[in-house]
Amino acid sequence: MTAVALPLVIQGGMGIAVSNWRLARAVAAAGQLGVVSGTAIDSVFVRRLQDGDPCGAMRRALENFPIPSVAADILRRYFKPGGRAPGEPYRGLPMYKQAVSTVREQVTIVANFVEVWLAKEGHSGKVGINLLTKVQMPNLASLYGAMLAGVDVVLMGAGIPREIPGALDALARHAPATLRFDVEGQPADQPLFLRFDPSVHGATDIPLKRPAFYAIVSSHALATNLLRKATGKVDGFVIEGATAGGHNAPPRGALRLNERGEPIYGERDEVDLAAMRELGAPFWLAGGYGTPEGVREAVRQGAAGVQVGTPFAYSDESGLSAEVKRTVLGDVAAGRIGIFTDPRASPTGFPFKVIESPSLAQQDDSRIRLCDLGYLRTAARREDGKLAYKCSSEPIDTYVKSGGAVEETVGRRCLCNGLMAVIGLPQLRKEDGSAEPPLLTSGDAVTELATVAKGRLSYTAADVLEHLLGCRGGDGVESRLSPAVAEVAGA
Repeated sequence: MTAVALPLVIQGGMGIAVSNWRLARAVAAAGQLGVVSGTAIDSVFVRRLQDGDPCGAMRRALENFPIPSVAADILRRYFKPGGRAPGEPYRGLPMYKQAVSTVREQVTIVANFVEVWLAKEGHSGKVGINLLTKVQMPNLASLYGAMLAGVDVVLMGAGIPREIPGALDALARHAPATLRFDVEGQPADQPLFLRFDPSVHGATDIPLKRPAFYAIVSSHALATNLLRKATGKVDGFVIEGATAGGHNAPPRGALRLNERGEPIYGERDEVDLAAMRELGAPFWLAGGYGTPEGVREAVRQGAAGVQVGTPFAYSDESGLSAEVKRTVLGDVAAGRIGIFTDPRASPTGFPFKVIESPSLAQQDDSRIRLCDLGYLRTAARREDGKLAYKCSSEPIDTYVKSGGAVEETVGRRCLCNGLMAVIGLPQLRKEDGSAEPPLLTSGDAVTELATVAKGRLSYTAADVLEHLLGCRGGDGVESRLSPAVAEVAGA
């Protein structure tokens, strides 16, 4: 494994494609760790192709994919010169199951390759990829595609990624990799597995490096468990608090809600940083540390640095649509923005933060239930012994027929389609030509973006780094920190 210099700032991996290749490249080129989101990137990739790939980036990366015949086949299937016709829906991908076709798997490999390759293009900085442990089925193919592009770091949370380090070891050798497949109702003594064999795809003569692996956790106990029981080396940890955007770990103990209906976090949810220091592995603090003071405090506490998401999410380089960025930054400037930690929105069952903005129309209960992307589907053993794939945001009758309970559907949102819409790639519905409504998530720090924006409705990733570190990054990162940060970093 190639050693990776420890960054002071990890740019958070925000999906779907908010942490896109442009953002990751800008941060990595500035000397910090740029991170792309791999979640649902295969669907993002084919939609970009169907929109005509106007800047040519997808095709440029495809020209560098090591299996030209696979790249050519994907172009033939999905690329539309000039883009889709007005009102034409996107052509979708088959939803993932325990086993999928070789072609379906190759789309996932190529999409992750493209995103990482573009993020690494033109500089010598380090690039990571963020994946969700809970989104099991595409993960092995996603990791392999990212590794073909030379990804430097893999970051994974939203579950316990105990088997990922061993999978990385295997994939670096082009050897078959497996993950235990989580299936509701499956007897514990009869486990099922997800399997991925690189030899099927014909790139096994390419030398691969094993990327570093950083687990995203919410407690020192989980970090300790991973160091002891992971199938390979865990190189570091991101400690994510409940103020971070996207999915949050549920509070420990019985769920209690505040007067707004949000989960209440208490002392049991606070991370024992002294215990983290004793583990001896580098760690970064995330959730509420995206300020100069937060960086200094993290370093004082023994952290290697911080992971920051929300300020980067509204930078010029991020994947959020320009309209969404302007709207949110305008509401921030006017003091009319908020965050609601919704215990019901996500089909995963994890609390999920949703932006509250009077100027932004978002997905609500009026959306007709439909599941056509399926990244958050889970598998369950039916009474007849067959596997069913279900999501609590799909049509209620469909969910119940697959073994789900009606009460689990209450308040659920379609995160897959909502997050696609917020990056400007909404599906158009054949029934009435309407576009899927967006669903926007951010960390609690969205209310503090005015300190980064400084009255502007546009700023860059370099502006975020300058705000955090007193410099705009580049060569000699440590030497270019502000005196206050440099003093702490060198202590």
